[in-house]
Amino acid sequence: MPIISRGAPVERLSAQSRIHSAIPHIRGRSARHLPLGALWFMLAGIGFAGNQAHALGFAEALNLAEQHSPRITAQRLQIDAASSTRKSAGTLPDPKLSVGIENFPISGMDRFSLTRESMTMQRLALMQEVPNRAKRDAQIASAEAKVERERAALGVQRLQIRQELSQAWIMAQAIEQRDQVLTDLLAQNQLLQDSLPARIAGGTAQAADLLMARQEALALSDRRDDLQRDRTKARSMLRRWVGARADEVLQGTPGPLSRPLDQLRSEVHRHAELAQYPAMQAMALAETREAQAETKGDWSWEVAYSRRDRRWGDMVSFQVTFDLPWQQERRQAPQIKAKQLELQRLEAEQEDVTHRHLQELEDNASELTALQSQIERLQSTGIGLAQDRAQLALTNYQSAKGDLSAVLAARAQVLETRWRLIELQTQRDALIARLNSLIAD
Repeated sequence: MPIISRGAPVERLSAQSRIHSAIPHIRGRSARHLPLGALWFMLAGIGFAGNQAHALGFAEALNLAEQHSPRITAQRLQIDAASSTRKSAGTLPDPKLSVGIENFPISGMDRFSLTRESMTMQRLALMQEVPNRAKRDAQIASAEAKVERERAALGVQRLQIRQELSQAWIMAQAIEQRDQVLTDLLAQNQLLQDSLPARIAGGTAQAADLLMARQEALALSDRRDDLQRDRTKARSMLRRWVGARADEVLQGTPGPLSRPLDQLRSEVHRHAELAQYPAMQAMALAETREAQAETKGDWSWEVAYSRRDRRWGDMVSFQVTFDLPWQQERRQAPQIKAKQLELQRLEAEQEDVTHRHLQELEDNASELTALQSQIERLQSTGIGLAQDRAQLALTNYQSAKGDLSAVLAARAQVLETRWRLIELQTQRDALIARLNSLIAD
């Protein structure tokens, strides 16, 4: 049901302007001929329409939360960074340029001369390292898997935001519902206090009854203060996600269970936490293949230009260099083993997390069933019994067959029963919101 919160100043001004603009029209129709109740409902309807004009729906709130969440922004930057890194994966290393002098004499008759010795050369060389193809392919696969892992993490962040927003939303709505129950009971208390002086004067009530009614009003006022404190906290939680719009009317709910429990069980492998494991395993597999590629060795080529004195002529050199991984048992094999063990660790961890989430799902299913049964029992029987008891106590009191303490105790029981129903509904809705946040749509 719609919840009317304490409106923002803009909302109050808007509602007041509608009321003031409607008053001349009412006067023109001779407002004195309108029943007082009709006039009140007309003005209340104008104010309610003003509040509804600024209502915040859950879908809009979720959109605002995702747009303005620093966590989403940070994760998208992670994706951009991983995508940028992927572009360089598998490319050849930068070439190297070397400049130097070869065979420069430092003794003898030709010492410190660049021209008299025929073997002295000014050398300019370009060298390019070429990692083997298998290693470069593994680097590409690892970079792509990292991008997929970051995208899966973005899905997890979105589901977490949905869950946290849902919890804050449900809490705020529950507080407004409790406040409405308390308002009803305070109104009943005020009616009782207004009627007691005449009853005391007529001898059908005692002076102590008025004191008891006032004590009940004080206790209810204390509980209203507690609700106001809780309302401030709940709206503060909402403000984290939707900013200033957290003070608006909350319209709608996070919704019912989006998937049957049997479907959740069969799709547990798509759980938000488990969605990252395929990408992490792909990264570990790529790193394993990269370690295995080290056994093949890399190679490089170099071309050099050597300049000598004109008498001797210039020279060009070319050479190819190959790695010789001849200590594989001591160097490459341990690295390969470590990567393979990491891949096995991820597989075992994934299986353990799957079992844990299945257990949590079964626990949540049992809790949801129990909550639903308790809610239905309270709605069908519990609240009716409490209200009938309160009405019976009031009737006995009005006919001088009972005392006021029984009336107040029965009304307190009605309050607790209705609040208990709201609490159970809050727990059920929070549990449903948690279940709806397990798997991305």
